[in-house]
Amino acid sequence: MGVAHPPHSMLTSLWRRAFATRLDGAITILVAMFLGWLFWLAFDWAVVRSVWTVEEVGSCREEIAGACWSIIDARHRLILFGLYPYDEHWRSTTAAFAIIFTIILSCIPWFWKAKRIVTLWVVGFAGYYLLMEGSALGLTKVTTDKWGGLSLVLFLFSSVVLLGLPGGLGLALMRRSRLPLVRLIASLIIDLIRSLPLLTTLFTAAVVIPILLPEWLQGDKIWRIILAFALFFACYQAEVFRGGFQAIPVGQSEGGASLGLGKWQVLWLITMPQVFRHALPSTINMVVVTFKETAVVIIIGLFDLLASAQAAFGTGEWISYYMETYVFIAFIYWAFISSLSRYGEFLKDRMKNEEN
Repeated sequence: MGVAHPPHSMLTSLWRRAFATRLDGAITILVAMFLGWLFWLAFDWAVVRSVWTVEEVGSCREEIAGACWSIIDARHRLILFGLYPYDEHWRSTTAAFAIIFTIILSCIPWFWKAKRIVTLWVVGFAGYYLLMEGSALGLTKVTTDKWGGLSLVLFLFSSVVLLGLPGGLGLALMRRSRLPLVRLIASLIIDLIRSLPLLTTLFTAAVVIPILLPEWLQGDKIWRIILAFALFFACYQAEVFRGGFQAIPVGQSEGGASLGLGKWQVLWLITMPQVFRHALPSTINMVVVTFKETAVVIIIGLFDLLASAQAAFGTGEWISYYMETYVFIAFIYWAFISSLSRYGEFLKDRMKNEEN
């Protein structure tokens, strides 16, 4: 009788694959050396030979200098706040933290009740808007064309997701309706929007609608863009929910009906919890992609984080230091996207544990 060996660790498995043959081992060593060389170049540029403060900005022009992080020290207000009035930056900062704090609280299971989550986001959005606009609180009024930077990105992202998720569910339910006209309308909306690039949808909201509608019907530009973006998100999310509905056996609805439950009770008590479980991985991916796609709004004239970064290095003595600014912006996006992805993994693990 043979002795049972313990399972190999992932590291051991990778090691054996990398050095399975002499050729594999040689290739692995060469690739590791190349990656190490690239890492050293990046580390040397970003840390070893870098310049960190405005007082040392003259050193940035030396040939041996690395990254000139002085631009972040000198222009961080423009990068983070955009065109928002300088003396009112505290309002933009507070508004951004209000959105971040609301997102964090939304991740706590205690808030996963309809009334609690709705109340939380109503308060969060109201606080954001009152601070950013200002007039209702007796502060200096700041119009939406002056909103920008990180606070605008957070507002766009959270607004699109919060409007798009229920919108996508509504379209998915319409597509399952027994009424042919309702199904047709939902199918036309979904197929039309999904056939268009996001930029086309946003361009229509920002440029075409003001041409076609009278001024009193146009609304604010930022809200037109949010609604168009949310519609785009909803149409894709509707297909995610539709896949979740198709994964539910028909017998479960029939079993609920046999217990005396009404149509809507079966939907919300039996079907929807399972739909959300099936749709969770794709929904997380949609949320992450949406945060990245907020950068598209720079093309239609909103002063988002990317636009404010370009303004920071676009004039004066900083015009040569675009790389450092883009690295700083990339770090901000990475921090938020990584956090969203990790939380998504936590949710999936939580649901697996509940199933077991």
